[in-house]
Amino acid sequence: MAEFVKDLMAQVQAKNPGEPEFYQAVSEVATSLSLVLEKNPIYRKEKIIERIIEPERVILFRVPWVDDKGEVQINRGFRIEMNSAIGPYKGGLRFHPSVNLGILKFLAFEQVFKNSLTTLPMGGGKGGSDFDPKGKSDSEVMRFCQSFMNELFRHIGSNTDVPAGDIGVGGREIGYLFGQYKKLRNEFTGVLTGKGLNWGGSLIRPEATGYGAVYFAAEMLKTRNETLENKNCLVSGSGNVAQYTVEKILDLGGKVLTLSDSNGYIYDEAGIDREKLKYVMELKNELRGRIKEYADKFKSAVYTTIDPNSIFNPLWNHKADCAFPSATQNEINGVDATNLLRNGVYVISEGANMPSTIEAINQFVDSKILYGPGKAANAGGVATSGLEMAQNSMRFGWTREEVDNRLHMIMQNIHKTCTDTSERYGTPGNYVNGANIGGFVKVADAMIDQGIV
Repeated sequence: MAEFVKDLMAQVQAKNPGEPEFYQAVSEVATSLSLVLEKNPIYRKEKIIERIIEPERVILFRVPWVDDKGEVQINRGFRIEMNSAIGPYKGGLRFHPSVNLGILKFLAFEQVFKNSLTTLPMGGGKGGSDFDPKGKSDSEVMRFCQSFMNELFRHIGSNTDVPAGDIGVGGREIGYLFGQYKKLRNEFTGVLTGKGLNWGGSLIRPEATGYGAVYFAAEMLKTRNETLENKNCLVSGSGNVAQYTVEKILDLGGKVLTLSDSNGYIYDEAGIDREKLKYVMELKNELRGRIKEYADKFKSAVYTTIDPNSIFNPLWNHKADCAFPSATQNEINGVDATNLLRNGVYVISEGANMPSTIEAINQFVDSKILYGPGKAANAGGVATSGLEMAQNSMRFGWTREEVDNRLHMIMQNIHKTCTDTSERYGTPGNYVNGANIGGFVKVADAMIDQGIV
């Protein structure tokens, strides 16, 4: 079976040159799936994994727009419609200069398994643009979003493909995108999730990814008869996911020591309490400032610049019990993993998508800590998007408590799927195998039922 994975990866690299993030995502999943492919030869015969690797559809388009100086700007737009075996394509839009085809394919591939784990009827997709909303005026962001939707609207729909937000796409961007879709199609429908509460959005949706990652950590700790009470936690990022991760950690009695952005991070020995979190939310969501300003306001915090060329990230080199990587892909490498383990971290719940390299993942699995991979731990966001879709279909809205309870139950079910599946395939406690196999089997069986399409 190792030979099969080796041959598969050779094919992936030959067909998809220059897409290292995609190779990494496929390699991690394929390694886990060798266990299930041995027991279920029909998956090999039907070439299910080879078919899942190939997107059903890739859309690439230009996005011209005019900035506030009257100058024409050109960006690229993408939508990867990866797999629709169990439902309409579902996955976020990312607006960031780093966006390219390989990154979006890795995200769409991960999304297929993540959405399957939620038990909701959602396929996997991802999209976005190399547009950078940072530093742009509201008018510039609006003009870009309208131009982006002028093409995207042809390819999406409430029963076809339902995008959401991701890095660089928050409530403001979703609003502009939805408004343009509504104008072009002349219909009000649940085609985007993450909408405003006044026009079809769901309570708890902004909080869902962060809350879900903490709920998943709490479920992992339950297996050792522990809770988050009095646990010291490292959190990276300072956007939506990180903010609500901090909020839920505080709810469950934990202490948060760190937050970061692309320039550096703060370490607050006194802990980030609710008053400080309120300031972070205002700083990042309204003022669109930098996390360095936190250290200027709160003297208990120390700010450290992060050198992008360094062999390790100093944020992960502090004594703690739990880590919640909530920024971006590959933010934890092998050196960082060694530092985390040496400093006593034994619970890792990934709020970001694929924030750990394969070398880091191997260290976490080998050390038998409680390691929750992103496709399981951060599935709360897309799960609540699915709940938003359900509410839109019913023309009805649930209360905050109802949505939060459903989210909590979904995260408990995902955890149970991971633990039960890992035990069934002879690797108890291995959440990586549990998530990859648990997500794969449902999609694979649906693909077999639907024939060679």
